[in-house]
Amino acid sequence: MNKLPLYEKVGYAMGDAGANLVWRGALAYLAVFYTDTFGISAAAAAMLFLVVRLSDGVTDIIMGMIADRTQSRFGKFRPWILYSAPFLGLFMVLCFTTPDFSTTNKLIYAYVTYIGLTLAYTVSNVPYSALMGVMTPDDTERTKLSGFRFAGAFTGGLLVMGFLPELVAFFGGGDNAKGYQLTMYLFASLLIILMIITFATTKERVTPHASNEGNLKSELFDLTKSLPFIILPLLATTLFFYYRDLYSGVFFALVMAAMTFVIKKLLNKDKQSLTGSQRDMVDLLTNKPWLVLLGIGFLTMMFNGIKYGVIAYYFKYHVANELMAGQYFIALLVVSIFGALATGKLAEIMGKRNLFIASLMLSGILTTAFYWVPSDNLIAVFTFGCAAEFFAAMMPTLFFSMLGDSADYSEWKNKRRATGLIYSAGTFVQKTGGGFAGALVLVVLAGYGYNGMDELTITQALPGMQLLMSWIPAAFAFLGAALMLIYPLTSAMTQKITEDLAIRRSNV
Repeated sequence: MNKLPLYEKVGYAMGDAGANLVWRGALAYLAVFYTDTFGISAAAAAMLFLVVRLSDGVTDIIMGMIADRTQSRFGKFRPWILYSAPFLGLFMVLCFTTPDFSTTNKLIYAYVTYIGLTLAYTVSNVPYSALMGVMTPDDTERTKLSGFRFAGAFTGGLLVMGFLPELVAFFGGGDNAKGYQLTMYLFASLLIILMIITFATTKERVTPHASNEGNLKSELFDLTKSLPFIILPLLATTLFFYYRDLYSGVFFALVMAAMTFVIKKLLNKDKQSLTGSQRDMVDLLTNKPWLVLLGIGFLTMMFNGIKYGVIAYYFKYHVANELMAGQYFIALLVVSIFGALATGKLAEIMGKRNLFIASLMLSGILTTAFYWVPSDNLIAVFTFGCAAEFFAAMMPTLFFSMLGDSADYSEWKNKRRATGLIYSAGTFVQKTGGGFAGALVLVVLAGYGYNGMDELTITQALPGMQLLMSWIPAAFAFLGAALMLIYPLTSAMTQKITEDLAIRRSNV
């Protein structure tokens, strides 16, 4: 029986509610915390967001490989959700703690704690995302489960993004540093409880064929030899993104040319001569649905990440009402829950690909309207924001459901399944997109001369905030819609793959 019980869907959703206490909190408030409370410059904070992405490029892939090869009485993925929860809560508190350090030591502290947070999030969220791919083999049921997941995600986001400003003011009594820290104690405790609920209520049902390939130790050793091919493209992209000059541009072009050559050489090798991890990489690089989704995941997170990253600044300085940012987040996230829950039914009617294109275009168009909306017209601000968010909420719901389809496609085509690795790439591009989005917000503000500790720089940065609420994120939505046009899995093909795999598994 492929249909999941309601309690299991709700239990799975609790995990992303917990994860989004971290994810949405960092996405919405960490930048403004760093610049306006912690005292780091916008340019230094931008580089921090970018550098942390380099560590994610390695850890997500490693975690996907580890999760795929985990064998325990609790399954492959569920144990990691349970064991990582205390560490995720700990680093959540540490990231929003303001020690009495010098400027240099504060920056070092920020690097250490933010890297710790992203590492703990990787250990938790890569297996959590992959769990959806093995709870049911039915693609339609996965889409519904994804809807529940992101309804939970938006509920967790609603708690942290909607109530954080008030809680900081309540606990801090005028001391924002103290307020942030005590608020994070509350959210960290809730996070651990929600992760335990997910572990206790979910079950893994899809079991891939047993593999005779090398053990995890040998596979990880093999991966270390390939680390330069993972780190260098990320480094080149980061440097070009940050500096945008001739030298970083030439370095970026040379690295990408070298990577293209190496990938072509790998693809031309006899598959029998490849190690297990190399086979995994070849399977991914020849999986067109996954490659398209990789680009889509990055573009949609740039779209959503920029919008969320600038809201705290927009309401603090454009609207001149910092606490109203929380009310705006609540409105967006309530709408998001309905958008996520509507996705499954709309996908049945329109197909996932067509719905994805429509959501990108409509949300992008509505977002551009912010360029002309006066900041004192709060009715228009809330109306356009909520309308755009209804469609934006469908993007991650569809994305993670379609990652499951691409895992099915890989198993159908190659007779091998690496669910954890496929989903680890999905979480990686989501985090990369979120990191680059946060960095882009800070780069644009720095370009306009913004300094969170100097009120004289605020007025000149207001046009940058207006662009970050409108045209800049919308451009990424329109690019995503164009890319989705070449996504190859139609509803009919997805159904055929599901049926073929069911027959194949029943004959084992």
